[in-house]
Amino acid sequence: MPTMDTGPDIGAALKSAREFRGLTLQDVADSTRIRRAYLAAIEEMRLDELPSRPFTIGYVRAYANALGMDGEAAVERFKLDEPAPDEPLRAPVGVRRDGDPRVMAIVIVGLLIVGAIIMWNIAQRAMNEQAPPAANAPEASAVGLPAPAPPGGPVALGAPLPAPVESTTPTPYETPGLEAATAGDGSSKAADDAAKLAKANPETVVPAVSATPLSATFVPAGPVYGAPAAGSVVTLQVRRPTSVIVRGADGSVYFARQLAAGEAYRAPMLKGLTVDVADPSAVQVFVGGQSKGLLPAPQTLVSKLAAPAE
Repeated sequence: MPTMDTGPDIGAALKSAREFRGLTLQDVADSTRIRRAYLAAIEEMRLDELPSRPFTIGYVRAYANALGMDGEAAVERFKLDEPAPDEPLRAPVGVRRDGDPRVMAIVIVGLLIVGAIIMWNIAQRAMNEQAPPAANAPEASAVGLPAPAPPGGPVALGAPLPAPVESTTPTPYETPGLEAATAGDGSSKAADDAAKLAKANPETVVPAVSATPLSATFVPAGPVYGAPAAGSVVTLQVRRPTSVIVRGADGSVYFARQLAAGEAYRAPMLKGLTVDVADPSAVQVFVGGQSKGLLPAPQTLVSKLAAPAE
């Protein structure tokens, strides 16, 4: 039966023990997870085909243990056959330590840029030093201008200039619909009443009165926003362009829009709704499709508009 002392070296001893047990190199490679080529190199003692010495010693120990032999005795036999304890570790096969050539190219380009900047600064400084000094401005008397008055002396002032003439004169403002309101037809009564009120109370601001009479029933003359007809009682229709904002009891905005003449808003049947308009005289109120006149104030509760008149 082969032992560790069989053969001229440890490789021959391991080979004899393997063949005695009827095993192939592939059988040992499967059990030890060592490459078959490494096992063959150990048997032939071709150490230059193996990794560094520590790895080779581990392979020899695992090879002997797989054959049922003493792994430490196999390592001692290997060290006697190959006494090289100070051998430096060899790099793994296939690993190279070449530097990246792009790093050197980047360094060279950076040096060239720095050198170009330094040379440009030197050239600019040299050009500034060689440039001739700027010529002094000619004296005022040389170009025919009067000499400046000496400081501290009396200053002569000329006659004042006349006020500039107005280039344009604005056209007089004409109130829209005023001519139709004063033409003598039946619609001039509201304008006459407003004029009498303004004459009796000069300090009272009289809102503008539209010459168009109020419609008795709601007639859509443009887009109608808000709730559907079945879900609304109060409808606000704009007679002149104005802004309409509807807020809830908690301050949330339900509707906000600049409405044109003829457009309308149906208020939903919610509690606490408030309508806020810029011009209350430009908004007509309809309750159930019947006219209730103009908005009484810029801010009004919708519930008050729907309430019956006292």
